[in-house]
Amino acid sequence: MKIRPSGSYFLLSALLFFFFVTWSSSSSLLSIWLHQELGLKASETGIIFSVLSVSALFAQVFYGFIQDRLGLRKNLLWFITALLILSGPAYLFFSYLLSLNILLGSIFGGLFIGLTFNGGIGVLESYTERVARQSTFEFGRARMWGSLGWAVATFFAGLLFNINPDLNFLVASCSGLVFFCLLLRLKVAAPAGMEKLEIGAKKVSLEDALRLLTLPHFWALIFFVIGTCIYGVYDQQFPVYFSSQFPTLREGNAMFGYLNSFQVFLEAAGMFCAPWLVNRMGAKNGLIFAGMVMALRMIASGLVEGPLLISITKLLHALELPVLLVAIFKYNSLNFDKRLSSTIYLVGFACTSSVIGTVLSPLAGFSYEKFGFAQSYLIMGIMVFFTTFISIFLLRSNKPTTEKSFLQPGAV
Repeated sequence: MKIRPSGSYFLLSALLFFFFVTWSSSSSLLSIWLHQELGLKASETGIIFSVLSVSALFAQVFYGFIQDRLGLRKNLLWFITALLILSGPAYLFFSYLLSLNILLGSIFGGLFIGLTFNGGIGVLESYTERVARQSTFEFGRARMWGSLGWAVATFFAGLLFNINPDLNFLVASCSGLVFFCLLLRLKVAAPAGMEKLEIGAKKVSLEDALRLLTLPHFWALIFFVIGTCIYGVYDQQFPVYFSSQFPTLREGNAMFGYLNSFQVFLEAAGMFCAPWLVNRMGAKNGLIFAGMVMALRMIASGLVEGPLLISITKLLHALELPVLLVAIFKYNSLNFDKRLSSTIYLVGFACTSSVIGTVLSPLAGFSYEKFGFAQSYLIMGIMVFFTTFISIFLLRSNKPTTEKSFLQPGAV
């Protein structure tokens, strides 16, 4: 018996919740773990994040195309489920390899984290958005539970880290098992005639995906993402900077856990409100708004001092991310072929983020060591501001033009 759309909403929300519990438990304190437990320098940590971005890049390209061909089938989600369950042992093996050789450990850790989390989240989000379009719920309302999952896990991550960092990895694998049980129960099917109408009774081909590269407005979206995805590089080693503001690292670790948890609770509230806000202001304006808030957050992080003011700038992330995620899906739905929703999201947004992360992660690590965190954050914020400002003139308005018909199935 197929689960009704309301049942799909609850199960997909729960899947997002436990995916983020697994991700947060294993990775929210990754830079602190690498720095304090394994003794890595900022530049060495930057290499790991760069390899992570490369592996996520390739995963996102293939994940997007494969999921578009699968439609509502869960084959790819089962593969990601196995990786989630193995996340605890994988991190312990990652630590062992780093003790032997930095490059060897970086390759393994980067590959695993990129394939599992940075690539896997795009698959789960785009799958949820596809179901949401064919059902009766907003994507942002389901994605809200992912933010809550991250918040809950992060709240305890700092405390568990101070007891024994390996406890977080145990929590990650247990959460992966819950994800497995939930995915077993999930059965979705498009309403009668809906899927046939959407895909025009024609499967996505490689030619369809490659055709995106000929569209000027696809490259305009890429340009926007190049700027805004810098927030991922900013966040990578922020825990190290934040914890250094306190008298002891133990206090800093715990306080970052509390701050990150509070931020993501606010982010969850933002996810609930973001669909209404983006529907009012429009998809393009939503993207611009998110980009400008992001630039403000980074520039402010470089100007203010002390844990209180730095915490306030960090909390701006709870405003920008919900609007960005909801707006990017709505913008893609308005301007591109809906059959390619996973490809457009994973290549146009997530994959581009990985490319920028690959290039900027080692440069950011070098910049932190040479110029300090504050100066580096100023540079990042200025970059985001200029790319967002230029995107005002490059991104398309909410009403798609006749160029949309170039890719839409059944268009003449």
